[in-house]
Amino acid sequence: MEGERDLGRSSVGVVTVDDHAGFRRSIRDVIDATPGFELLGEAVSGEAALGVVAELAPALVLVDVRMPGMDGFETARRLRSSHPAATIILVSSDDVAESAHDSCGAAAFVSKREFCGATLTRVWEEHGARPAPQAVLGGQDPMTQADHPPRMM
Repeated sequence: MEGERDLGRSSVGVVTVDDHAGFRRSIRDVIDATPGFELLGEAVSGEAALGVVAELAPALVLVDVRMPGMDGFETARRLRSSHPAATIILVSSDDVAESAHDSCGAAAFVSKREFCGATLTRVWEEHGARPAPQAVLGGQDPMTQADHPPRMM
């Protein structure tokens, strides 16, 4: 169900997790301007992200490293455990050791300074989740949720 590559869909569903409204707006603008991606929802905290991802089943989750409460590393660990097919990418304005994403199950790390449409596309092409078996999909396309406005929690 969640996290599969394009199986006849027109776009990759994305959820963003960041406590800063300005960066969420920037990510939203990048996703809107990048063909093949669609913002399904946003979360303002790691705790909220667990519910948003469970509800919307995105293929790609962009998680800020530094957030109050549950940080990005713990959020990524929990998302990896509960949604193993989703591709989780850590983002931060801080320098994070290249291997730090491995410890929490995230596929990659992207600097906020380098986040743009080309980076989004490259990261998905390099780390995007593999197709889920049709039996798991149950004939439903999670991307049909893109008909609804992005959810904010």
